[in-house]
Amino acid sequence: MRILAINPGSTSTKIAVYENENRLFVTTFYHSPEALSHFPTILSQYDYRKELIIDELKKENLFSDFAAIVGRGGLLKPIASGVYEVNEAMKNDLRNATMQHACNLGGLLAEDIALLIPGCKAYIADPVVVDELEDVARLSGSPLMMRKSVFHALNHKAIARKYARSVNKKYEELDLIVAHLGGGISVAAHRQGRVIDVNNALEGSGPFSPERAGTLPARQLVDLCFSGDYTQEEIKKMITGRGGLMAHLGTTDARDVVKRINEGDARAELVLKSMIYNIAKEIGSMSVVLHGKVDAILLTGGISYNDYCINKLKEYIAFIAPVYVFPGEDEMEALAFNALGALKGKLNCKEYY
Repeated sequence: MRILAINPGSTSTKIAVYENENRLFVTTFYHSPEALSHFPTILSQYDYRKELIIDELKKENLFSDFAAIVGRGGLLKPIASGVYEVNEAMKNDLRNATMQHACNLGGLLAEDIALLIPGCKAYIADPVVVDELEDVARLSGSPLMMRKSVFHALNHKAIARKYARSVNKKYEELDLIVAHLGGGISVAAHRQGRVIDVNNALEGSGPFSPERAGTLPARQLVDLCFSGDYTQEEIKKMITGRGGLMAHLGTTDARDVVKRINEGDARAELVLKSMIYNIAKEIGSMSVVLHGKVDAILLTGGISYNDYCINKLKEYIAFIAPVYVFPGEDEMEALAFNALGALKGKLNCKEYY
């Protein structure tokens, strides 16, 4: 069974082709801030990304009889972990999502391309809105604002299971802290197979990241909102899209920042060290959630390739638990294997409504 996996990220689009469990092809299209600046909304990037995918598949002679196309899940209503077939209710919610992120394009792209191939199924798996939070983690300091579970669920679950296999354990037997370090950063407490607490990696919670502001001083944010100097959309962009490293240094690439540090840029050094410091604080807070009983800390995402960042981070957190690094992500394999499981009937395909 041939499967196409599509993973639209904030600054990239990755595709992979699998024949059953065997990967035949993978590539990543990187989208510079300049390229994306021409699109006023995430949804307006749809045709641009779809054309890139189809053109690449045709160039590689891989646009063929796919049994399924699986996309990264979007910002839907909170749902249980699992595989979902794309339906009209899902497409409507993806198009009209209140939260904007490129992952909203995953299910739409999967279904649209699947329609070009007779009998092809369209799925999503473990979307970012997987919600397993403990009730005590949901409350904020205001009853008008509840904490939400929005994080890199697919990669968190995939890396946690991969680590569990490596130590001959079940994911459901372990207490882990997983940190996805990419354009957005999510740090979660995994207790025996459930993510019981995690920062909202999209809307403004936790450490700042290459393109997101993370938690901001609330009073100063309110003053900024009512200053009259910025529109609502401009404020939202400051929080997600043009926050973090982009706001401070004009780049979302940690490799560029390290290069500037090596060239003597003191400001770049301070900003990157501050981001690492805030990631470490978030990891420390999750160790408290697990009562200090942490089997391992797992670091993943694109920044995990960056030795400067990882070594600095380990200096803060190594005392908590053994630290293991899984550079990049296992999201493509996780997507493909979830789709394959649904096609073979090994995984129950859930209905979104």
